[in-house]
This record gives sequence, structure tokens and C-alpha cells, in this order.
Amino acid sequence: MSGNKPAPAKPDANSRLLERQAVRSPLEAFRQNPLVQMLRPAHAKSAATAAATWLMPGLRGEAVPNMLQPASAQLGKIGSLEVRLAQTKSDVKRAQKLRYKVFYKNGSAIADAATMFAQRDKDSFDKICDHLMVIDHAAKPTMSGKQPVVGTYRLLRQDVAEKHGGFYTGDEFDITGLMQRQSGLKFLELGRSCVLPPYRTKRTVELLWHGVWSYVRRHNLDVMIGCASFEGTNPDRLALPLSFLHHFAAAPEGWRASAHPSRRVEMNRIAKEEIDTKAALRMLPPLIKGYLRVGAFVGDGAVVDHQFGTTDVLIVMPVSAISGRYLDHFGAGATRHAA
Repeated sequence: MSGNKPAPAKPDANSRLLERQAVRSPLEAFRQNPLVQMLRPAHAKSAATAAATWLMPGLRGEAVPNMLQPASAQLGKIGSLEVRLAQTKSDVKRAQKLRYKVFYKNGSAIADAATMFAQRDKDSFDKICDHLMVIDHAAKPTMSGKQPVVGTYRLLRQDVAEKHGGFYTGDEFDITGLMQRQSGLKFLELGRSCVLPPYRTKRTVELLWHGVWSYVRRHNLDVMIGCASFEGTNPDRLALPLSFLHHFAAAPEGWRASAHPSRRVEMNRIAKEEIDTKAALRMLPPLIKGYLRVGAFVGDGAVVDHQFGTTDVLIVMPVSAISGRYLDHFGAGATRHAA
């Protein structure tokens, strides 16, 4: 995408409603897929339990009243944990330090000299993104005297991305056609999600989810996209889960986007009839499994990211596709954990 082109004109509310109704049929067909149904929680209570493994906001666009929240940094609290937006360069550096610890020190990412020296995971997108931070006010302060950041998520709105050359996701996947087909909708890119191991609990992750959801509500966003990762860079070892996603979670034509040809790795590695679905589900990372639970689609083709030691797939989540049970759990106004 080019940041030099003006954003397309936005239709009025009635036009957007007609667009959403027009895509409801393929969305509904996908959600009724028996294998996708296996991934869904049986009732609303289990949605809260499942929240410990996924970070997507749960709301359905056509069911949510059009009301904006005050533009405050603080988005929610659970006990001593607070979720808020970064407000200063110092805040962003704290999030970057957490990402370095999770991705590089504890994970498989390979740091270059500059990254290792800075002890921060950073790139050019950090300057234009909003950053969610979960802060533990009951924990021992860091050497800087501030309470530690224990979870983070990077958010990039379409209107901002178009002014600065496009989305991070566009480096791996050709999303131009997808955004042109859905030109009346507003996109949000989710990325760089991480939580410190001791905090990988229902409470922390649910609060991050609440923060993303509040952000979606605040900016009236319609579609969420981003890369989700498998650990490892050998697609042959991931043949079963990649093939499962290809056959059973592929996006409908109107929502489809493919990996760039120069980086594309084939996901269709095992014939559909030969897939052991139960084994494939066990191999799905919790985050990807969680995205499917709430109604996400998967793009065409995967991409190997050697720097981070992962194999990435494209996640596409229309807000209108998200199950109402998640909306019921967190409230249409994002008020369940409101500060």
C-alpha cells in the first residue's frame, strides 16, 4: 500500500450496514463449519476461561451501538493490574523492553547488534502505532522506579498506516486487494503481543483483550488483521496444522489475501481427507486457536520469518463475524473491566 494515495471516501451508516449484510452469508457458512464449531466454547462462561489463550476483542459490529468512549489513556483494571495506552516515549521503551525479554531472551528471535545493545525490540512502526500496556501496580518497582509492564500489544489503525506507507503485515502478505474489496470498512492491525510467563493467566490476558476491545469501540473499527505465528521455520514439521488451516479455516473469497509470491510457503501440504483433525487442533498455538474460536479466517499461504524463528499465517477478523457470546461476556460498551 502507498501512503501517498488519499483514503477512500467512507459510506454513510446505511451503506455500511448493507455491506455487512452482503458478506454475512459466507461468514455464516464459515462459522457453521463442523470443524470450526469444535473450536467454539459451549457457553458464555467458557468464553472467560478461553480468554487466557487469546487476545481478540469480542464484539459484533451490527449489534454494538454507535457510541464513542472518552479519549483517556486508562482502559481498564482488574485488581492490581491496569491496561492503558502508552503516553510517552518512555512508555513505549518499556513495552519494547518487555518484547525484547519475551521474544529474544526467552524466545527464538535472533537479535542483531543494535537490538542486543539496546535490549529493546523496536522498529520503525513503533513510532506510528499505539501501544497497549498491562501494568502491575502491586509488583516491585523496576530500577527506574516505575511499576513493571507485564503485557503489551501494538495497534495500528488504517488511517494512520495509509499516511506512513502501509501496515507491517503488508511486508509478508499482499493485503491490497482485500482492503480494496472492503474499502468501506476500517481496518486495525494487531501485532507484537506478548505477556511475561508468570502473568500468562486468565486475568492478565483478559485485561489485554479488554484493552483491544475498548480501542476498537473508541475508533469504530470494522476489521482486525495481523500475523499469527507457529514456532519454528521448517514448514514440513508444521504440515498438519498448516494443512488444517488451509482446508478448514480459509477466508471466503471476499476476505482472502495471499502471502507475497517471493515469500510464500504452501500451506496445502496434506490432502483434506488425510488430516487427523484432533491432532491438528492440538498442534495449533493457543493464540491461533483462540482467533478461530471467535470467528477469524486465515489467509492463503504462510511466510517464514527467520529473524523471529517463526512461520506466520495471516489472520483476518471481521468484527461482524465475532460470536455474540463474547459480546455478552464483556458487554457491548466495553464496560466489564472499565477503570
